[in-house]
Amino acid sequence: MARYTGAVCKLCRREGQKLFLKGERCYTGKCAIDRRSYAPGQHGQARNKKASEYGKQLRTKQFAKRYYGVLEGQFRHYFEMAEKMNGAAGENLLTLLESRLDNVVYRLGMASSRAEARQLVTHKHFSVNGRTVNIPSFLVKPGMVVAMREGSRSLDKMKGIVESNASRPVPQWLDLDREKLEAKVVSLAKREDIDLPIEETLIVELYSK
Repeated sequence: MARYTGAVCKLCRREGQKLFLKGERCYTGKCAIDRRSYAPGQHGQARNKKASEYGKQLRTKQFAKRYYGVLEGQFRHYFEMAEKMNGAAGENLLTLLESRLDNVVYRLGMASSRAEARQLVTHKHFSVNGRTVNIPSFLVKPGMVVAMREGSRSLDKMKGIVESNASRPVPQWLDLDREKLEAKVVSLAKREDIDLPIEETLIVELYSK
């Protein structure tokens, strides 16, 4: 499974926004973007030039791609899927990204970051409709039930993760049962459900060239 293996804090600094890639660290004073808000590299502190239209489109795409932790080829594949769906391609793209199993696990507070959620899914800690799924990119659909496997619930690590993220709000499109550590996918995520500060239409414009 291809994934980014570099320093993730540099990604936040490059985008100029928190991508919440390091879990709890992102909420503390140790967060790299709080300590060094400028871009990485020797020219990072130089005054930024006004971005071109292409530059804005590229940065928006890079931000979304890094926020969800997917590489270029897979992100492009999601866009192609989004174009074939009914409705606005940009909103469809975000809905598909939100529907990834690793993102759902993160949204439920069963992982401190999407990277951690990806690892936990790969290690078979979660099931969908009672069947173990170890593919982070698995797309959930309305009516499906995502649950932490019974054998994983007793692990100290999993208990600690759930406790530390108990206060994180769960989106309305997911119905979480905190006692059973399972959630039903009520519907697909709508644009108003997604707390992503980007203009997704810029991504559409970029890929439409």
